[in-house]
Amino acid sequence: MVAIIDYDAGNIKSVEKALQYLGQEVIVTRSDKEILSADAVILPGVGAFGDAMRKLQNYNLIPVIHQVIDHGTPFLGICLGLQLLFDESEESPGVKGLGILPGKIKRIPEGNGLKIPHIGWNSLEFPKQGKLYGNLINKPYVYFVHSYYLESDDPSIVVATTEYNVTIHASVEKDNIFACQFHPEKSSDVGLKILKNFLDIQKEQV
Repeated sequence: MVAIIDYDAGNIKSVEKALQYLGQEVIVTRSDKEILSADAVILPGVGAFGDAMRKLQNYNLIPVIHQVIDHGTPFLGICLGLQLLFDESEESPGVKGLGILPGKIKRIPEGNGLKIPHIGWNSLEFPKQGKLYGNLINKPYVYFVHSYYLESDDPSIVVATTEYNVTIHASVEKDNIFACQFHPEKSSDVGLKILKNFLDIQKEQV
């Protein structure tokens, strides 16, 4: 069972459908009990950093997210779900993120005729081998929708990058924590393979 954390995040339905397509049993919930009993947990998200943190706080979901990670349950953050794992974002000055991983979310610099927000397909580079990216073609294309990007304080956790006026830390992995700035649920066959790799991780631990 995979639990998708429901905090009115925006892209929950598409993540749920992709997992169901892969034959996974899925529950969309904000129940502590259901989240803690899941074999894996996903934090999706589309929207503003500050608004998302307020919703997590209002639904009292911040403690259970920390519990899931402390318990070693495989945890996947997608898009805004990646950004929330870090300390802060230039999008919402003064708002603290979850602070689970060290780093800052910055606005993508303008220039070179590239539009902000960054919407579309970009290829990934892999500075190190990540568990989410096994059995993928070299430089696979995935789908991004964002105006802000991760700059991790710890380069050792960065497993995928992309270029869009700046080097974007597009995916990180540390212990049971996995996160990607792009949308695997909207990234065609490549994205389904990435989600399948995540599901295989949780099955190994069950």
